[in-house]
Amino acid sequence: MDTALQERLHLALTAQRRAFDAERMPSYAVRRDRLERLLNMTRQHGEALAAAMAQDFGHRARQESLLADIFTVEAGARHALKHLRAWMKPRRVATPLHFLPGRNVLMRQPLGVVGVVAPWNYPYYLAMEPAVAALAAGNRVLIKPSELTPATSELMARLVAEHFKPEEMLVITGDAEVGKAFTTLPFDHLFFTGSTAVGRHVAQAAAKNLTPVTLELGGKSPAIVDRSADLALTASRLAFGKLFNAGQTCVAPDYLLVPRELIEPLSQQILAEMRRMYPRIAGNADYTSIATPRHHARLQGLIVDAAQRGARVLRTHDEEPDDRRLVPALLLDVPLEATVMQEEIFGPLLPIVSYDKVDEALAHINAGDRPLALYWFGQDGAARDHVMAQTHAGGVTINDCLWHLGQEDQPFGGVGASGMGSYHGEWGFRTFSKEKPLFIQSRFAGTRLFQPPYGPTFERLLGLLKKIV
Repeated sequence: MDTALQERLHLALTAQRRAFDAERMPSYAVRRDRLERLLNMTRQHGEALAAAMAQDFGHRARQESLLADIFTVEAGARHALKHLRAWMKPRRVATPLHFLPGRNVLMRQPLGVVGVVAPWNYPYYLAMEPAVAALAAGNRVLIKPSELTPATSELMARLVAEHFKPEEMLVITGDAEVGKAFTTLPFDHLFFTGSTAVGRHVAQAAAKNLTPVTLELGGKSPAIVDRSADLALTASRLAFGKLFNAGQTCVAPDYLLVPRELIEPLSQQILAEMRRMYPRIAGNADYTSIATPRHHARLQGLIVDAAQRGARVLRTHDEEPDDRRLVPALLLDVPLEATVMQEEIFGPLLPIVSYDKVDEALAHINAGDRPLALYWFGQDGAARDHVMAQTHAGGVTINDCLWHLGQEDQPFGGVGASGMGSYHGEWGFRTFSKEKPLFIQSRFAGTRLFQPPYGPTFERLLGLLKKIV
C-alpha cells in the first residue's frame, strides 16, 4: 500500500477520533445543527448535484436524480430531525421482580468514527443517507464515494468541506486503491453499499480490526406475479421499477416468475408500458444511460449469451442509440444456466420465467441466495401470505416495486448474501449507536443475602427465586 496514501487516511481518521474523544456525547443541539447543515446543503445544491450525476452517467434523467438522490436525503434528514430528541432519550426497561427496587435503563451512545463506502448508482443518496443516521447518533463520518462518478464525488467533497469541519464529516475521493485502503482503517463502524463480491472483501478487511460492518449488497431480486394479479397495473409498475435509472438499482426487479399462461399477455403489456413511458430511447431526456462503457458492454453480452442459448429477445424499440442508452428488452424462455440468470443484471433487461404451481416459483427463489428485495403482485391474500412465509428477502413491496426503500419508519437491509445490518430512521440511529444497558441498584437491595458464607438461607432464597422467575 502507498505510504503517503496510508498516512493521509490515518491522519483523517485520527483527527476525527480526537474530536470525538473531546466530545463523546454530543448534545441534542449539536446533532441538530449538523443535520440541519446536511439538509440545507442538499436543498441548496440539488440541481448542481443532479447535473454532476448526469455528467458522470453520460446522461441521467434530472428528475430521477432529484427524486432518488436529493429528495430521499432531504426526507431522511427531516425524519431524523423530527425524532432525534426521542431517539436520544435513555429508555426505561422492565426490571424483573427479583431485582426490584433496582431498575434498568438503556442508554444510546455514539460509537465514534463511522466510515461510509458509497457506490456509483445513487452516488449522493447512498453516501448521505448513512451519514444522516451516523450524525444523528452523534458520530464523526468519513465518506469514500465511488471513483466511477468523479464529478459527483468531487462536488460532494467540496460541498461537505464548505458545510462541515473535516473533524465532523469529510469526503475522501480517489480510485479503487484508495477505497481498498479506506476499508482497512480501524473505524468504530464501517458501512458499505455495493456488490456481494466486493462486500466479502470489505468484511474480511474490517474483520482484521474487529470493526463491525453494515453491508448493503444486492442479488437477484425476484418479482412473483400471482394469477390473481391485475395485469395492466402489474405491467405498469413493473415497467417503472425496472427502467428507473435504467435498471441500475440494487432493488430493481431482476427477473419475473409468471404463471405459464400469463407470460404472453403480460409480456406484451409490459412492452407497451415501457414504450408509453419512453416513446423513444435515443436522445430521450427521461431515459438514463448506462453508467460506464464497461457496464454497457457487459449488458450487451448478457443479451447475446441468452439469445445464443435459445432465449427470445423482445426489444421495446428498433433503435440503436449511438450513446450508452441501452434499449430495454424482455428475455423469454431463458435457460437457467444463462449468465443473465446467474448474475445480478443491473440494467434494463428483464428475464421472465414460467411456473405452473407457485411452489415451483418458491423453490426456484429458495434454491439461490436470499435476495435484497422481493415483489409480489396479486389480490389473493392467502396466496400472498403463503409466499411471504416461505421466502426470505431483505425487504418486500406488494403490488409495486422499489417503494419499501423509501420507508423511514421501516428498517432497510439485506439478509444472507444480500447484506447484513439495517438502517433508515431509528434503525440507522441504532446501527451507529452502542445501546448500553445500565442496571441501577437500590440501597435497599437484598443482594447481601446471597453473599458468603453460604448456608440454609441461600438455599431457601434460591428455591424462592426459581418459583417466581
